[in-house]
Amino acid sequence: MNTQKLVRMLAAGVAALSTSAAFAQAVIVAPMAPPAPRVEAVPPPRAGYAWDPGHWRWAGGRYVWVAGHWQTLHPGYRWVPGHWVARGPNWRWVPAHWAL
Repeated sequence: MNTQKLVRMLAAGVAALSTSAAFAQAVIVAPMAPPAPRVEAVPPPRAGYAWDPGHWRWAGGRYVWVAGHWQTLHPGYRWVPGHWVARGPNWRWVPAHWAL
């Protein structure tokens, strides 16, 4: 393999790794289950928006409530709210996202 081809391949690999790192998210793990969700008054539907319900966020060694809010719609996608999932003795946060 010639040197120019090797340099191009290495540059492409570095570019791919740096691009994927830009989309990496921190993994949030809590040592205990979140409290029950708070009861929120869900506002009436709003054209062009999806309601993202409130949730518990792990911060500073404790759960903190984050109030619900509107997310701008992305045509062809559906909103999946963030949620906590039990993983062994801990709880892992699955971030909210748009899904097909």
